[in-house]
Amino acid sequence: MSSPHTLDSGTLYVVATPIGNRQDISQRAIQILQNVDIILAEDTRHSRYLLTQWGINTRCKALHEHNEKEVSECYIEILLAGQSIALISDAGTPLISDPGYYFLTQIHAKNITVVPVPGASAMLAALSVSGLATHHFTFVGFLSAKSAARKKQLLTWQKITHTLIFYEAPHRIVASLHDMCAILGEERKVLFARELTKTFETIQRHTLQSLYHFVVADSNQQRGEIVIIVEGMPSSSEKELPAQSCKTLEVLLQDLPLKQAVKLAVALTGERKKALYQYALEWKERQ
Repeated sequence: MSSPHTLDSGTLYVVATPIGNRQDISQRAIQILQNVDIILAEDTRHSRYLLTQWGINTRCKALHEHNEKEVSECYIEILLAGQSIALISDAGTPLISDPGYYFLTQIHAKNITVVPVPGASAMLAALSVSGLATHHFTFVGFLSAKSAARKKQLLTWQKITHTLIFYEAPHRIVASLHDMCAILGEERKVLFARELTKTFETIQRHTLQSLYHFVVADSNQQRGEIVIIVEGMPSSSEKELPAQSCKTLEVLLQDLPLKQAVKLAVALTGERKKALYQYALEWKERQ
């Protein structure tokens, strides 16, 4: 761009907006939103509050999961004609568990210039204060709404040794934490980040088990936007158990509750409780 107020023609700007506190927007983002020809918003009514606060009167149109495929071609033609467009989501960085993937793939297919305008991101904000490993992490996003499918998904992440980042809806947080305890293990360290940058921001460090009890005990923690940062499986837990120890545990699991079987297997085999517990969870899921 030749100046802050002159935009490149025929360009899509992917613009991050605040996740809560409306002051968390860059001057560059404001200038771009003021000067593009069209803003595409996930929810125009929601975005209008932010745009009004910053004196942004640019024409605002909707692009969301229900109309994305229908309207993408129209906006691609507008870009090809030389106009500029900004894409925003309801909060944070667009396309991170938000609509826009199909639109962006079509944009790239037409060799249209795409420019990122970085800013707030709930997952990175939570990770930055988590105290968990940040050198290697995976953003999982939202898990399935159904418990059986959710557990199956969690099994794929069970033995991953790097940090895991989840988003969760408030009406599913209790059920999801329950399933995380069952599959990932109750003693995993976790950061619970709710309503980041907003009035009722909550940031709590727990084990998965203590977090589950914390959220169950306080219905206020079952509201708002939630990020969960879970430590990866400690590498020491990945040590393979001897075949005989596995067999002993499997026999016990056929007649005893999981925790009782693990406790007895520890006494009989001398193996570490955490390793036996993880194996028991995995064995149960295979049955």
